[in-house]
Amino acid sequence: METELFTTISESIKSDSVQYLRELKRIAVQSEKYGYKGILVYSDNRLADPWVIAAFLLSETAQLIPMIALQPIYMHPFTVAKKISSIAFMHKRKVALNLVAGGYINDLKALGESMEHNRRYDRLIEYSEIIQKLLTTKEGVTYIGEFYQIQNLKLSPEMPEELLPDYYLSGSSDAAKQAAARLGAKLIQYPEPMDELKKNGADKTAIIEGIRIGVLARHNHEKAWKEAHNRFPATRIGQISHQLAKQTTDAVWHNKLSGLNSNGFSCNEKSAYWLGPFEHYHTFCPYLVGSYDEVAKAISYYLQAGCKTCIIDTPVSDVELHSTMQVFSRAQSYLEKTGLLQ
Repeated sequence: METELFTTISESIKSDSVQYLRELKRIAVQSEKYGYKGILVYSDNRLADPWVIAAFLLSETAQLIPMIALQPIYMHPFTVAKKISSIAFMHKRKVALNLVAGGYINDLKALGESMEHNRRYDRLIEYSEIIQKLLTTKEGVTYIGEFYQIQNLKLSPEMPEELLPDYYLSGSSDAAKQAAARLGAKLIQYPEPMDELKKNGADKTAIIEGIRIGVLARHNHEKAWKEAHNRFPATRIGQISHQLAKQTTDAVWHNKLSGLNSNGFSCNEKSAYWLGPFEHYHTFCPYLVGSYDEVAKAISYYLQAGCKTCIIDTPVSDVELHSTMQVFSRAQSYLEKTGLLQ
């Protein structure tokens, strides 16, 4: 399939270590079985270290690529490059990097971070450029920037060219888009409904490189929505938690999705696009819900707009992995037959 599909790990805080390792292995092994390219390993102050998780995933799979969330405040860029080259040396495998500039405001403050939104992307550019130079330069690297300075720094073990990481960058702001373009990273966004994008000036010629979204598709509309409401119930506690999250983030994408509720997209079974799980704090991405054909049609809009990478929310079962792959195949086949695929 032309679209790169990634799944997402579950959170380490939701179970004990034995259960968590069992669930990690299940998601990874089944994701590889059904043909997914990789798996997102995200991170914040509460969760187990993403590099340790990535090493476990590599040991349990043969080809699956861990996409590791990377926030500059957690470690020096040399340490990152060293970890990547060490993984290549020991496992003969590659990883992907999900470059992140933000996070929960309280998490950032706890780490001594006080930089405003756009400046964090300026730092992320320097941070990522140093990693890229260390991984691709056999001689010592000197980099004199505003945030980082290194002198004749050389990486060992050297990085094989065929195992260089793929770069992705999460964000929806202009600063994020500019950073992705400079770094040659694929931009991953939490998508709005396609009708909303068109209303805001985007059309089928606009490029949407990548999205993060949940998918819940079943053989008929009613069964899909019944399961969706059972899995993601509307609760007062969830609403309050969502409102608190809005107050502790300066992420453009979070505020943009939160604002869609006034346009009727929160819980609308006439549209496959659903924000219920996001607005009740079950997860952080929109969902596409409906029959196989309904969800495939919704996905086809994003594919037509140029989307080549999709990160799927954490799968609750192997059925989810299989059904998601099915609807993406249907969406791509439809566009190929109609000649609409970019």
